[in-house]
Amino acid sequence: MNTLKNSNWLITGGTSGLGLALTEQLIKQGANVAVVARNAQRLTQLAKRLPIIAVNADIANKEDIYKISGQVLAHFGHLDVLVNNASDLGPTPLRPLIDSDCETLEAVLQTNLIGPFRLTKAILPSMLLRQHGTIINISSDAAVSAYPTWGSYGTSKAALDHLSRIWGEELREQGIRFLAVDPGDMNTPMHAAAIPNADVTKLKEPQTAARQLLDLIQSGFKPGAERKSL
Repeated sequence: MNTLKNSNWLITGGTSGLGLALTEQLIKQGANVAVVARNAQRLTQLAKRLPIIAVNADIANKEDIYKISGQVLAHFGHLDVLVNNASDLGPTPLRPLIDSDCETLEAVLQTNLIGPFRLTKAILPSMLLRQHGTIINISSDAAVSAYPTWGSYGTSKAALDHLSRIWGEELREQGIRFLAVDPGDMNTPMHAAAIPNADVTKLKEPQTAARQLLDLIQSGFKPGAERKSL
């Protein structure tokens, strides 16, 4: 049975990489998908190709959170799944922490941690009313392994992992599921920006990671918080 059909999804950073692959596969399986992206041109092109709800916004911008949640909930009525996928590496080439500006760390945290926190807070009340909902926070192995020059990104993802755990513990009895997912090293524009000389033949394709993530969600997991690597 296709449990994705007619389910309502909100995906941030949905015009490239894993977000795009998820969007394409969800639409194919009959789900309703809203996509948030900063790049208006790519978002418009995607909306011409797929029947999505397109929201041109930046989750790092506090004021845009109201635009995102208001527009999506007004259209769908409720959300079944929120995927906090949009991420920021910071300036590339990546630099050691000692050479990183404080503003760089601040900007990365705004996109990778504060933005997902704000958007989750905006969406959760409607999920709590239904005692049903899933929040997927896209993490990284940089959250648990100390990679040189990945300091801002790794710090933000480690914090996002722990945020997921705390949310899950606090809302376990209300039927809300939280999942922090490390999709693995993928052949994406972000990975290419971070490691330009990487051997792409050794990288996972986003479409593969998207299928693995959807299989994981459909397999079912209890309310609370989990961390998984695909």
